Amino acid sequence: MSPVRDRCIVLGVTGSIAAYKAAEVCRLLVGEGAHVVPVLTESAQKMIGEATFTALASEPAVTSLWDDSPTAIPHTSLGQRASAIVVAPATARLIADLRTGRSGDALTATLLASTAPVIVAPAMHTEMWEQPSVQDNIATLIERGVTIVGPVDGPLAGGDIGAGRMADPAEVVAAVSAALTPQSMAGRRVLVTSGGTREPIDAVRFVGNRSSGKQGTAVADAAAARGAEVVLVTTEPSAVVSGVRVVPVETAAEMAAVVELEAHGADAVIMSAAVADFRPANPVGGKLKKGQGVPTLELEPTSDILASLGASKPPGQVLVGFAAETEDLQANALAKLHSKNLSMIVANDVSKEHVGFGHDTNEVVIYSSDGTHRHVPLTTKQQTACVLLDEVETLLTVSDAPETAMVEGSQ
Repeated sequence: MSPVRDRCIVLGVTGSIAAYKAAEVCRLLVGEGAHVVPVLTESAQKMIGEATFTALASEPAVTSLWDDSPTAIPHTSLGQRASAIVVAPATARLIADLRTGRSGDALTATLLASTAPVIVAPAMHTEMWEQPSVQDNIATLIERGVTIVGPVDGPLAGGDIGAGRMADPAEVVAAVSAALTPQSMAGRRVLVTSGGTREPIDAVRFVGNRSSGKQGTAVADAAAARGAEVVLVTTEPSAVVSGVRVVPVETAAEMAAVVELEAHGADAVIMSAAVADFRPANPVGGKLKKGQGVPTLELEPTSDILASLGASKPPGQVLVGFAAETEDLQANALAKLHSKNLSMIVANDVSKEHVGFGHDTNEVVIYSSDGTHRHVPLTTKQQTACVLLDEVETLLTVSDAPETAMVEGSQ
């Protein structure tokens, strides 16, 4: 279940050109089951209409302290109801008001009247963002526990390009979810792998697979949201996850070397990457030319990272694998569970529609060595990650000694 479901989220919108993105933030939050109350500043209403948010949100948009309201102090009532307050976009003025405690409208009054977590997504021109006064305000807000999301580099109003563009709405919503997620993995160190390895044939071609890295990225994101220190070893480094240290790799050998190094001291090693079983034995340094004829491709096995981890598993370690199958799901998953000395295996049938490779959704069955299993019906990969981490946390908690959970697969 999404952390925002059934929670009251106040969405503050200020007078930035990026105000149009706030409508998507609103839609995404409502889509995850949140009860969203929009609060628009006077300047925001010059950028986007009140009716847009009233139509998208759970309650009519609040635009003034003097709106018709069942209470004489709407900002106090709303501040007390709020599970979180997210301001997206946030102008330099709003950031300054929040730092100094200035109450000049319904939004700033609501912020002052609440003890809920605050998430701020700045949006302004590069020159404004880089002003020392703005940076001082941001630093102070961070010290006070405010979550700052973005800004990012990109095209800005007026045609110029630089830092100051509001973060993607999905990233803003993820920050809200993280702020409302219990820090159940605080103090844990988690290593995640994702994506499909690429084994070179020549300088431009490779042997690969269909893995997009989305499931591993979702696991890394969910673990970080629970307070874990997360390292993501991935062939898809562009899939940046907030608060996660990313280590880019390409081949199975590179991934094996990094995993061996990073696994030491980790409480959880979640290998959702699709690691190649074979690689070209004699890759060519340059580019093979068509005129040279059809090349003979001789393959050799890669190292089995999961088997190596299983063989050297210390006492108390929790070892979990992934099995991406197209037939005989249970039989193949259980065979891997026992042959590689696993405590748990997460299996999915990637021949089904909307499951596994490249999709934003997944359907899995989690088999445990004690004979139990848990079916996770078709859902988002983010929700699949949450269920998986629930199971990993249970296994880590059962043992009296520190344990390491390791997950390998192909999504």
